[in-house]
Amino acid sequence: MNGLVRRSPWAGVLIWCVAVLSTTVLAASAVVRSTVLDPEFYGRVLEDERAYQRFYDEVLVDPGSTPLTSDLLNRLPVPQSTITSNIKVVVPPETLRAMTDRQIAEVIHYLEGDRGRLRVTVDLEPVVANVERLSRAYFKDAVASLQQRSEPDFQAFVQRLSELAAQVVAGEAPLEGMPSLPLSPDQSVRATDALMHLVPDAERAVLRPTVRTALDRGDVAAALAAVAPVALTDRVRATAADLLREARQGTWVVTVDVDPSHEALAPVARARSVTRLFQEVVEPAAAVLCAAALTLLWLSTPSPGRRRLMPLGWVPVAAAAVMALTVLLLRLVPGDALFGPPSSWPPTAAGLLGDVQANAFDRLLTTATVVAVILLAAGALLITVSWVWQTRPGMPVLTDPRHGPVLTFAVTACALVGTMVAPVAITGSSPRLCQGSAELCDARYDEIAQLASHNAMATTADRFIGPLQDPDIVGQLDAGVRVLLLDTHQWERPEEVADRLSSSDFSPELRQWLTRILERVNPPHPGLWLCHSVCGAGALDLVPTLRQIGDWLRAHPTEVVTLILQDGVDSVASQNAFALAGLSDLLYEPDTDPDRPWPRLGDMIDGGRRLVVFAEKADGPAPWYRNFYRYGMETPFAFRSPDEMSCLPNRGGTGKRLFLLNHFVTAGGGRRLDAGVVNARQRVLERAHTCEQRRGRPVNFVAVDYATIGDALGAVDDLNAERRRDESRFPVGRSPDGLPSTG
Repeated sequence: MNGLVRRSPWAGVLIWCVAVLSTTVLAASAVVRSTVLDPEFYGRVLEDERAYQRFYDEVLVDPGSTPLTSDLLNRLPVPQSTITSNIKVVVPPETLRAMTDRQIAEVIHYLEGDRGRLRVTVDLEPVVANVERLSRAYFKDAVASLQQRSEPDFQAFVQRLSELAAQVVAGEAPLEGMPSLPLSPDQSVRATDALMHLVPDAERAVLRPTVRTALDRGDVAAALAAVAPVALTDRVRATAADLLREARQGTWVVTVDVDPSHEALAPVARARSVTRLFQEVVEPAAAVLCAAALTLLWLSTPSPGRRRLMPLGWVPVAAAAVMALTVLLLRLVPGDALFGPPSSWPPTAAGLLGDVQANAFDRLLTTATVVAVILLAAGALLITVSWVWQTRPGMPVLTDPRHGPVLTFAVTACALVGTMVAPVAITGSSPRLCQGSAELCDARYDEIAQLASHNAMATTADRFIGPLQDPDIVGQLDAGVRVLLLDTHQWERPEEVADRLSSSDFSPELRQWLTRILERVNPPHPGLWLCHSVCGAGALDLVPTLRQIGDWLRAHPTEVVTLILQDGVDSVASQNAFALAGLSDLLYEPDTDPDRPWPRLGDMIDGGRRLVVFAEKADGPAPWYRNFYRYGMETPFAFRSPDEMSCLPNRGGTGKRLFLLNHFVTAGGGRRLDAGVVNARQRVLERAHTCEQRRGRPVNFVAVDYATIGDALGAVDDLNAERRRDESRFPVGRSPDGLPSTG
């Protein structure tokens, strides 16, 4: 071999190039295995982009999809708000995550060639369990009535529901168990039109009379069974039959094999071709060639062994250079996304898909860069060892063992000094912050805008039925909420439920359901609670919740928090609850004169009194427990659509120093879909500006449902920035027309 290389230098170059190329291929294969073929890679990408939360907070409530979603939901016999407000209870993020993880595993099996077709697998068991829980609260009486029992058998109900659904989807009319639904003539026509949209044009004229006749007599099962055979493909009917079979066996795992030749799945099919080629041909061939080339390089280099390390070291260095150049080109040359969303997708769905793909691509290139660095380090180590080995006699300072401790101490000292000095040199000293902003420390409490969460205790996280916020109270504070609107209650006795519901924002039908259900299944509990209208639909123990707020304040010493209590509990009991929660040292005492200016935020923070508490009814006797409407005013709050929102005076009248903007829609409960519209930054800013001009005072509290949907916090930040730029916009004690204010 030595003779061959000496006779033909190009042979050595060829061997070295083969070694570099095969090493690069093996490194690229390692990148693919740790990204494209690794389920955890996709999980990390989705978590980085908050994909599961964004589905609820952005995609579902996108104004581009809201009209269609609302139209579909309004056709159901259950109020829209009941469905949308409880969607994170029925399909919580963890359930969505589990479904996605399972599907990711199926895709990787397909990419690796384990399966010839792409399999879509959905486990509905967690969803069914959550539906069952919700039905226990909302539909207990209805289920018992259908089963002609005094108490419902929910296991039998869910089993029968699955069988009926599968039979209808498969085009079979259930023989029994499907309740009739009385429809008015107008409702029958509308329902028929809706079903006809599922039927091919050529079949509509024939099927319409049959469907209309069935709906006229309230026979929903017969109408659906007539439509299903022509509306659904053979594959869907076969899947429904599988679902029926599995439902009878007690499982809700639905599996469908998808034809990868479909146009939308073409990128996946192409990716599968590449990954299989790498795994079955390229990677094994590269491994053999790399081993052979490195062996030939070692044997072809003249002895001694220390000289043979040098050419071996340059192989990974060159491979690292090739990978780094490839990564650089891929970052500089923009390419189209692997999956292009259909034009019918709402902007937020397309944006989410684009963000996920961009994050995945960036992670892939980052992984390739790390692999290149590892190759470079390995090659540099081999080259350095070879060089030091060959030149050791001439480098006594580096090679003499006696100098080892001195060199180690010097390197360690430099590293420690750099670790301590570098962050200070880079970042400098931290500015003082108040409510997260250095500019707000000199602003008065009655000059700033703050984000408020309406019914802050009614959360998805705490599994309220009909929640109006998603994170729990601490999560809301972490998300930027600084004003919590809370309802305090004692657990109602059965005879009090009807009275409580009569003044709630639930629909009449929902009030009747809850009244009948809660009388039997939710007996009174002692103590003080945070509830939304009815404690049986969700409740938080008041004292522990107040203690959590206090803990958060102590962990965030530059923040001020305000509580506005809809006090269903007398003032003495409420004051005792704050004392038991250990909040006495945090409570701020407002001036007894509501017309006096409030202090600066910086002064409140310096004094340690950073918890302001108002009540809707009580006014004392504790000096920190004041009636909000002596100090503040508000807008109406019973808006049934975004277009109804107004700036008219409501409780508190006019001319007060504090201004509460009720910025949410209430129609049979909270409206998650409308939150996507009304919580948009521009929508909040426009209404705040309008109401400020009409009422002559800056808006201080912007109260919203679903505070993490939209960008109401961004609007609040914009309001504060505007006021710092133009401090004369709302002169204290004067209205915009220059006349003295009543405040």
